[in-house]
Amino acid sequence: MAGLDWFNSLAPEEAERELLACCASHAWARRVAGGRPYPDIQSLVDTGGAAVESLPWADVEQALSAHPRIGDRLAGAGRDAVWSRREQAGVAKANDRLLDALAEANREYEERFGHVFLIYASGNTARGMLAAARERLTHDEATEQDVVRGELGKITRLRLERLLA
Repeated sequence: MAGLDWFNSLAPEEAERELLACCASHAWARRVAGGRPYPDIQSLVDTGGAAVESLPWADVEQALSAHPRIGDRLAGAGRDAVWSRREQAGVAKANDRLLDALAEANREYEERFGHVFLIYASGNTARGMLAAARERLTHDEATEQDVVRGELGKITRLRLERLLA
């Protein structure tokens, strides 16, 4: 089902629906779907990354709403839930004390910034994600929005590559 030829041949609304598993911003999905046909996967990934960078903050927040808290698992068998569980594999082996600390950091972060703590979790450990959450709690809002946008971009690029794999 996957592959660049498959993606380029989808109807616009089908392409947008597929892209929402990569980034849940409807504006982002429309922009990336509208750039088809892509000559190669790198062009698609680059366009997706640039589209994340240019999203208004409200659209970033829409994308954030599809991400579970670090340590929580998205239920279901949808592509985004499966990818999220794979990306957060570093949390699966954490002990209860570390999971409790992550949950507390998530709560503090959400109270401070008003949205889920987002981090590129692939290949990261629970301890590393906890340290990042604590460090990012010291950011001002503008700095943290830049960091969030960067993390969302990395996640989106990874998921675009998976979509076409």
